[in-house]
Amino acid sequence: MSWLRAPGADDDKRSMGVLGVVTGSDRYPGAAVLGVEAAWRTGVGTVRLWAPRRVQDLVLARRPETVCHELDEPVHPVSAWLLGSGQDARERDPRLRALLLDALGSGAPCVIDAGALDLVGRAGGRAVATPHAGELSRVLRALGRDLDAEAVRADPAAAAADAAAALEVVVLLKGATTHVAAPDGAVEAVAATTHRLAVAGSGDVLGGLLGAALAVSAGAGGRLGLREIAEVAAEGARRHAAAALLASGGDAGPGARPIAALDIAEALRDVV
Repeated sequence: MSWLRAPGADDDKRSMGVLGVVTGSDRYPGAAVLGVEAAWRTGVGTVRLWAPRRVQDLVLARRPETVCHELDEPVHPVSAWLLGSGQDARERDPRLRALLLDALGSGAPCVIDAGALDLVGRAGGRAVATPHAGELSRVLRALGRDLDAEAVRADPAAAAADAAAALEVVVLLKGATTHVAAPDGAVEAVAATTHRLAVAGSGDVLGGLLGAALAVSAGAGGRLGLREIAEVAAEGARRHAAAALLASGGDAGPGARPIAALDIAEALRDVV
């Protein structure tokens, strides 16, 4: 993949991609820590975070390279966005809503997760939504489909393809097998190499990885259409699984050692 590249003599922190991040909340600050850590470990050139002060402090304690902004600061030009991890749309205040809408309307490719999924229709394409089955069920119900989470799990490829076509975005449906659906009907299944991915925060790590991947690709001057975004999403899911396998000691069976999400983020450096 083009985004898996080392910087050359002519690269700088901008050409290696600038990732804008609007994740985390006072209730779930760790999501921002995990996503930002994953983005840096994937090889992005710059990370800019818009978040509440408590979230900023925790991220800076872990990754002091991160550039932080208040929620009411204007958006800066970025190569790609990561939006919504660790947020709840029911608790969203006007500042956060305005910021998310500005990011979605910026024209840069977006990763749309968790608390921003209700706004996915505002993305205008060039986006990948990353729901689990319950979240995809809510998205589909908003589109008039009567599908609960169990129905999504019963036929995940069809549910992901339906949402991708209706919303005109790429849909990455998380699960033991991840399904990446493009609006043109193409669906790729990515089987997990270890079930140690079944741990809180692993989805936040995936979001950071995908955001960084899109930012690096766009920073290199690549024009990312939905087909390219789908390819990056599927490759990102494979790298995410590989990092979990590496973190758990390379054992895909019951002898695999327990891991936490931050272990997956840290292992991305060696996977990349």
